[in-house]
Amino acid sequence: MSPSAFSTNGNGGSARPLTRGIYVPTVAFFQPDTEELDPKTTGRHAVRLAKAGVAGIAVQGSNGEAVHLLHAERNAVTQTTRQALDAAGFTRMPLIVGCGAQSTFEAVRLCTDAATAGGDYALVLPPSYYGGLFDGASTVLEFFMAVADASPIPVLIYNYPGATPGVDLDSDTLTALAKHPNIAGCKFTCGNTGKLGRVAAATKAAGDDFLCFSGSADFTLPAVAAGGAGVIGGLGNVAPRACVRVFDVAENEGVLSPEAVRLQAIVGRGDWTAIQTGVVGVKVALNEYAGYGGFSRRPLPRPDGVKAKKIVDGLKELMELENSLQDKA
Repeated sequence: MSPSAFSTNGNGGSARPLTRGIYVPTVAFFQPDTEELDPKTTGRHAVRLAKAGVAGIAVQGSNGEAVHLLHAERNAVTQTTRQALDAAGFTRMPLIVGCGAQSTFEAVRLCTDAATAGGDYALVLPPSYYGGLFDGASTVLEFFMAVADASPIPVLIYNYPGATPGVDLDSDTLTALAKHPNIAGCKFTCGNTGKLGRVAAATKAAGDDFLCFSGSADFTLPAVAAGGAGVIGGLGNVAPRACVRVFDVAENEGVLSPEAVRLQAIVGRGDWTAIQTGVVGVKVALNEYAGYGGFSRRPLPRPDGVKAKKIVDGLKELMELENSLQDKA
């Protein structure tokens, strides 16, 4: 079933279809002194990204510090983001919500909460804590089937071995899960373009509407060439226009066009800085280049001047591109 075929988002409204393009997993914003949530900046940031042309927003991913948020705070971020997008006129922009948990029970509860708060899709990590006790790949497959059966909104699989040690879903498992009518796609943060290509080809041949997204902007072109639908990547927090531009040129001029290759090289170099420093680096970059961002919740460190300068310098070329695209907008 196509994601656009889902009639409701669990909150009484029409489902917002996922389209090809760039999706940004937003960072969470906190008050500098108390580390309480900063709803004003949360909404402001989401609208800034929407105006830059991204296809959708994701909250409570790895960049969104989901593991640092209380359940009530997760709901608040989702609700604040949806309300800000709607108020700014982006009522059709889909909102993806991170709903990963170690138990099937909690994952389903998070999906239900996400739907109630205004989320359209649930991004779900596989469980891993008790991986040594799993009955092979079947335990993870059964987990996703059970979550998808019970979730009021469509599920996106979040394949991120770095966050789930020992669990890296293979193409056979993903192709099997793609047949579930409430599983809409997968985010390949494993970085395995070959796997993405196998799944994209197999699901297309089977007639399954299953969207395969790159998990970072540094392999946008390879992902599109392999049949991917776009990117769900954290670099878009910092340089949304540049990320969108790479994808658009690839779509319109081809993945091997000189301009697409040139842009991908710049974005890839910038993304390497973001990949090495994660959400800490993203926030340093936002503070420098956007004038807001703050810091992450402890125990994540607050970089000193030397470390912050290295991050800023590593993104300088990318931000020159981003600013040039802003001037043309």
